[in-house]
Amino acid sequence: MRARVMSLFAALLLTVMLVPGAAAAGPGLSSSPPTATVHAVVPSQDDAAESTAAPDEGEEAAQSLRGSIRGPDRKPIAGLTVTVTQGGTEIGSTTTDDKGQWQVPLEKPGTYAVSIDPAALPEGVVPRAEGGETVEGVVVRPGANQGVIFQLAGDAGGEGGPAAPSGPSFADRFIQLTVEGIKFGAIIAITAVGLSLVFGTTRLINFAHGEYVTFGAIMAFFLSVTPWGLPLWLAALLALGLTALLAGGIELAVWRPMRRKSAGLIQQFIVAIGLALVIRHILLVFFGSRRRQYDEYNLQQSMDLGLFRITPRDLIVTIIAFVLMGLVAFMLQRTRVGKAMRAVNDNVDLAAASGIDVERVIMIVWLLGGALAGIGGVFFGLTQAVYPEMGFQLLLLMFAAVILGGLGSAYGAMVGALAIGLVSQLSTLWFPASLQNMWALLVMILVLLVRPQGFFGRRERVG
Repeated sequence: MRARVMSLFAALLLTVMLVPGAAAAGPGLSSSPPTATVHAVVPSQDDAAESTAAPDEGEEAAQSLRGSIRGPDRKPIAGLTVTVTQGGTEIGSTTTDDKGQWQVPLEKPGTYAVSIDPAALPEGVVPRAEGGETVEGVVVRPGANQGVIFQLAGDAGGEGGPAAPSGPSFADRFIQLTVEGIKFGAIIAITAVGLSLVFGTTRLINFAHGEYVTFGAIMAFFLSVTPWGLPLWLAALLALGLTALLAGGIELAVWRPMRRKSAGLIQQFIVAIGLALVIRHILLVFFGSRRRQYDEYNLQQSMDLGLFRITPRDLIVTIIAFVLMGLVAFMLQRTRVGKAMRAVNDNVDLAAASGIDVERVIMIVWLLGGALAGIGGVFFGLTQAVYPEMGFQLLLLMFAAVILGGLGSAYGAMVGALAIGLVSQLSTLWFPASLQNMWALLVMILVLLVRPQGFFGRRERVG
């Protein structure tokens, strides 16, 4: 039975990948490059830009170009004029502030060129490549705050002078991308654990799980901005609880009655798709289609830890994600409710005959899965952006992690998610970033050809 469901899961992923626009805009693939990718490819000598908060609500522009210009010594370059043009016509210009930051609002999306005056650069600082003072073909999508990178280097100083710094070595890029992959995989893991536990206890492929991720991120956003203005950590805790209540409420209102009426898994799966669409469009009405970011921990200076660079925000997110995975593992192994979950996962009828309240265990699983999805959404919004489709785009990778790790195995979902995160990031060493999710799903398919039950799944007879 599990082998058939695993085949259905894999077929579902391939089907969604073939739908235009469904998988192409996955995490890290939007026109606004994610912070993880920027830091992964930019060495300490380069100038890196991060996508940060959207313009204020009062501004007409729904998108912008922005960045942070620093010299080879990582010191900000202030007072440098940045000009944005389109088709040779100047659209806008600004100057960098004392932190080297700049932003030019745009009235409409499109393709732009961004340039700086090389003569205005500090002495000893020049564009790394000839013509590097202009970045052509910068694509800005509706609502995106596109980061722009100017690669700067030290002047060679003439014959006999010090050589300009070279780009990062392959080993440096590999280490940096590995760190980014671990961070991304940890976020996928804490969202995928709930999806795996729900399948293990109910055999339901919850297609609406991605919307729980979006719900948590959006609730934290609303709670952390005016008029509430709560600290983000408190807003995240409240969003975690609200997402758990949403998942538990849907279990009571939809899934439990369907189980009591012996509804088939296919019917439940179709209902899950309908719920996902309903929740997604409700969030779209209240939140809007724009990509936004939290006000706190928005623009941070990367810490140089020797082998790699990482912002304090990303480091804390990664650590908390691993702590949460450890707590889930401890709960499953050492607590009575965790042992009851594993018993229901193995055999529902035998667990019920042993005196376990199966319905109570299933409710706890839904609450736990919703809570993890909610906090995962906050983490994903912190490292990327908050937008109504974020959960659906992350859902493909969650499915891939669950299938790769083994259906119904929480530990397998964790390991599978880390593998997916690493492959998606490390693939950018050789291939365009727009294909990183494709390579992650391709690795999943190749692994299943060798081990169909996944890393931690059990081989079972079919038929």
